[in-house]
Amino acid sequence: MKVFALNDSDQTPEVTEVDLPEPAEGEVRVRVRAASVNGFDLSVASGRLKGMMEHSFPVVLGKDFAGEVDALGAGVEGFAVGDRVFGVVMKATLGDGSIGEYVTVPVALGIAKRPESIDFTDAAGLGLAGTAAVDAFDAANVTEGQVVLVAGATGGVGQQALQLAVRAGAEIIATASSEEEIALVTKLGAAHTVDYKGDVAEQVLALRPEGVDAILHFAGAPMPVVPAVKQGGVFVSTLLQSSADVPAEGVNVVSIYASPTADTLDRIAKHQAEEHTTVTVQRVYELDEAGQAFGDFAAGTLGKLVISTNAPPHGGGGRRAPATPRKATGHGTRRLLAL
Repeated sequence: MKVFALNDSDQTPEVTEVDLPEPAEGEVRVRVRAASVNGFDLSVASGRLKGMMEHSFPVVLGKDFAGEVDALGAGVEGFAVGDRVFGVVMKATLGDGSIGEYVTVPVALGIAKRPESIDFTDAAGLGLAGTAAVDAFDAANVTEGQVVLVAGATGGVGQQALQLAVRAGAEIIATASSEEEIALVTKLGAAHTVDYKGDVAEQVLALRPEGVDAILHFAGAPMPVVPAVKQGGVFVSTLLQSSADVPAEGVNVVSIYASPTADTLDRIAKHQAEEHTTVTVQRVYELDEAGQAFGDFAAGTLGKLVISTNAPPHGGGGRRAPATPRKATGHGTRRLLAL
């Protein structure tokens, strides 16, 4: 099957051929129809995670996926061949990624059924960004009438979190710089914008001298924006190793690690299906254009970049005997998902 993979940590990823994977016990094989690019994927491709996570080469890149269940491993319940699914590849070892024609994923974490009203393209952009946004939003306990700063509002996570906070009745200050960025976050419901190229805290305090009730932090250094939180407020970030990274007296600092449980994935799918939130898809690429998608992502985007795989069907399907897993499963990627 065709995949976009890294053959060694010091090489450039490329489209190549690998063997069709067999689902191990507790896994399903997904015929991938679409996958999206995240910052985590660029970190893997650049070799930044060498020594931080185990690599099993060739490392197929990609976390987010949307497709159909193609085969079942032993012991799998609740899924059937042909089910439309989406989610995030959650394995302790880097190797099995979503940017390819097929991927095996554990059913314990990172997969849910996709509502028919959501197409593959949108579903591919939901998993990681939607999960991080929901987890951050919940941690901040945003309520009606609060003032919330969304730092990193133009990214995939920030856009989702911004919309959640707007629906909760909060007044949103969003970071944006270009006219295009300002237009986007305003369309999504931001009441004010501040330029992330300048002093964000100073600009926020000029709008709200008492400070904001909460900061949802998804981009940039944390310390320069912390002064914008009022005493008793909350600072929630996906970019911290722990809350101790930001010493802020009188402020509740929360570090978030995205956990795409079935309940969370069902929730973000429901949000999308009911237009509670929407995914901004900037461009769709073919699998052979995956390298260009990574380059475009690195240059900056205003929406999700989705790779359409158009995987050919594989004959057989059905339940398969247990296989020796090529990668161990687990929750080891949670701490790094926000990269």
